[in-house]
Amino acid sequence: MSYTLIKTLHILSMVLLFGTGLGSAFYKWMADRSGVVAHIAVTNRHVVLADWLFTTPTVIFQPLSGLWMVHLLGLPLATPWVMASLALYALAGACWLPVVWLQLRMRQIAVAADTQARPLPALYWRMARWWFWLGVPAFIAMVLVVALMVFKHLPLGA
Repeated sequence: MSYTLIKTLHILSMVLLFGTGLGSAFYKWMADRSGVVAHIAVTNRHVVLADWLFTTPTVIFQPLSGLWMVHLLGLPLATPWVMASLALYALAGACWLPVVWLQLRMRQIAVAADTQARPLPALYWRMARWWFWLGVPAFIAMVLVVALMVFKHLPLGA
């Protein structure tokens, strides 16, 4: 596979990862703000599904394709922008793994509340706050990774 094709797939994968993450976060946050348990339950199901269909494959593909390109270019892993990208990606991943668990639990809680026609318990709202605040450093880290992808070879001030 050519470097150009790998790079194209890498960029498309990042767009899918970033877009799915941001879109899911927006729709889940808006559903939670509505307070409508049925809406929250359905949205939580869709967010979990989107993570399995789109986020998980791209989370796996991103470092593999990135490291493949680094190898094809003959760059050492100790190259500063490569190390910074990997560290930021690891930070985002460290935030994402608990978010996945929270999403699964919140989906379960919301579906149960909807089925029983009950309000969401305080536990759901605590988890939603954790989910939101874990997303902040993950989002910032991914924005920085994208910036490194774009500006890696430019001299400072260019």
